[in-house]
Amino acid sequence: MSVLICGSLAFDTITSFPGRFAQQILPEQVHILNVSFLVPTLRREFGGCAGNIAYTLKHLGGTPLVKAALGTDGNDYMARLRGWGLDTSLVHVAPDTYTAQAIIISDTDNNQITAFHPGAMQQAHAVSVPGDKGITLAIIAPDGREAMLQNAQQLHELRIPFVFDPGQQLPMFDGDALRSLVGQASWIALNDYEAKMLCERMDTTPEALSNSHLRGVVVTLGAQGCEVWQQGRKQLVPGVPASAVVDPTGCGDALRGALLYGLQQQWPLERCAALGNRVGALKIAHRGGQNHPVGPGLLAAV
Repeated sequence: MSVLICGSLAFDTITSFPGRFAQQILPEQVHILNVSFLVPTLRREFGGCAGNIAYTLKHLGGTPLVKAALGTDGNDYMARLRGWGLDTSLVHVAPDTYTAQAIIISDTDNNQITAFHPGAMQQAHAVSVPGDKGITLAIIAPDGREAMLQNAQQLHELRIPFVFDPGQQLPMFDGDALRSLVGQASWIALNDYEAKMLCERMDTTPEALSNSHLRGVVVTLGAQGCEVWQQGRKQLVPGVPASAVVDPTGCGDALRGALLYGLQQQWPLERCAALGNRVGALKIAHRGGQNHPVGPGLLAAV
C-alpha cells in the first residue's frame, strides 16, 4: 500500500545571514526597499515539499509514491529517488525547463526570505493520479496551482483520503477555491500564519473546520508544537526541544512525513502530531531538508 505525495521537487540554494533582517529593513522605507544581505555560506541541497516529505516517510518505514515534475536538469534528483527504492513512474520530466529552484536566506532568528522559480512544477498536472497503484492515503503539498486542483479532484473521485497542505501556495487560491479543496480533503495541515489566512479567506475558524466533514486540522506552532483540532475541540501537542537550531528549512515537511506515517498506521491524530514534533526537532538540528537522521527507533518514543 502506497502513500501518494503530490508536490514539488526542487533544488534549494540555502544561505545564512549572520544578523537580523529587522535590523536591516527600515519599515518607513519599504516603499523604496533596496537591501543587500552578505551571506558568507552557501549550499545547494535537494529539496521541494514532495522530496522532503518522501525522505522522512521512507526512512520511518513508510511507502511513499512521489507525483511531481522535474526539469531536464533533474537527473541527479531522479537517481536519488530511485536510490531510496521509490517508484518514479509518476515523476514527469518537463522538456525545455529547469527543475524548480528555491533561493533561501535565513537570519539568526530563523526568519527566512525565499525567492522561488517554479520551473517544471508548473507542468506537474501532466501526470494524473493513478487508480492502480494501491494508493490508500495521499497529501497535496505545495505544487503548481493546476496540479493541486486536479490532484484534489482526482483523489476525491477515487475516494482516496488526503491531507491538504497548501503551504506557500495558499495565496494562489481565493475563498471559493479553498472551499472546494478543503471540501474534498480529509485532513488539513498548516502553520499558524497559513491557518489564519485560510480561515480569513474561507470566513471560518479551525474549530468550525474541525466540526465539518474533516477528520482533523493540524496547526503547527514551531518550537511550541502544534494544535490538533478534532470535532470542535483543540488539543495542544507540545513541542520537543531541539539539540541545536541550525536550519529551519524543511521542518514542516519533516513533520508532515511523520504525520503521514502515523496516519498510514491508523494512529490517533495526536500521536501522529507527537511523532511529527519529534522529527521536526531532529530536522532543525541539521542542514537541508533531507539530511536529518530518521529511523524506526523514533517510533518507540511516541
